[in-house]
Amino acid sequence: MASTLTEDHAHNLGKPTASAGVVSIADNQGREALKDITCGSISGMLGKIIEQPFDTIKVRLQSQPYPPVYTGPLDCFRQSLLSPEGGLRSLYRGIQAPLVGAAIENSSLFFSYRIAQDILQTLVPTLPRNKDELPLKALAACGAMSGAVTSLLLTPIELIKCKMQYPVTSSLSNPLVAQRGPISVIASVFRQHGILGFWRGQLGTSIRETGGTAAWFGSYEAALAALRRDPSSVSSALRSTDPSIHGKAQSPVHHQLLAGAAAGVAYNFAFFPADTIKARMQTEELSSTSTGSQFAKKHSTFWSTGVQLWQQQGLRGLYRGCGITVARSAPSSAVIFAVYGGLKDWIG
Repeated sequence: MASTLTEDHAHNLGKPTASAGVVSIADNQGREALKDITCGSISGMLGKIIEQPFDTIKVRLQSQPYPPVYTGPLDCFRQSLLSPEGGLRSLYRGIQAPLVGAAIENSSLFFSYRIAQDILQTLVPTLPRNKDELPLKALAACGAMSGAVTSLLLTPIELIKCKMQYPVTSSLSNPLVAQRGPISVIASVFRQHGILGFWRGQLGTSIRETGGTAAWFGSYEAALAALRRDPSSVSSALRSTDPSIHGKAQSPVHHQLLAGAAAGVAYNFAFFPADTIKARMQTEELSSTSTGSQFAKKHSTFWSTGVQLWQQQGLRGLYRGCGITVARSAPSSAVIFAVYGGLKDWIG
């Protein structure tokens, strides 16, 4: 009997076992996850450094009280430069939280986007096994799932960021207005509202991220596919000589930059009103103190904040700051996709 077992063991040494296959799949998933997190974090932080001054202007335009104190983006930029705090320091105030947020956001987006594709391919067996061959609708759906997951991580970070970006006022009666560091803002939010206070504005973030990320990935994939079909492009020429070459890895950098820029515009424009309402909710304690309003004490909801904004400023109020947001999102998103793709190709 022992001899038979020894012979069977020796016979099976050269054959892959089921457990070995599971370990191999787990190792591969772990490597891909690590690459998504690393490349997504680096690309996200680089993109955030580019867009931070524009994002500060956007938040100040969105969260200003009524009647508005800024006539437009240029006026807000001018007042920020002339503020007692100092020009660049004022525009980059609160950069710590956005840098952390950008790393978390983009690593989560790219990681969960890939996982969503795996899940969708498992649930729908008729879909192509090659991710590069998935239809645009499926990719947009995966983007929506990715955004929904990421919104849960983003809301607390963006709440801290918005409070820090709120312009300094002459009144120091509200400690939130006077605070400069993220730690003091975090402590104040926790003291006043508890742990759930960090998720104030979650509905707005969820709407923006779910719909916006579907538009982000969907627009990127659509633009990249259109550029690949261009007969004059390098990637098209390569595939015509070698049909085995397929996918985004072979797309030249300028294609990734163009597609990324288109994705950034689509992401920000599509659901911008939800972001405006979210920003108002997350900073209304600060604006109510400076204006003497009691609205913030009512703990307004997403709907009531949106209705009030509509009644005061109409559609223009919901899209206040949209122009500068779209303008900064194009180069930022272009850098994110190009750096992410370049790093993944370099890592292999």
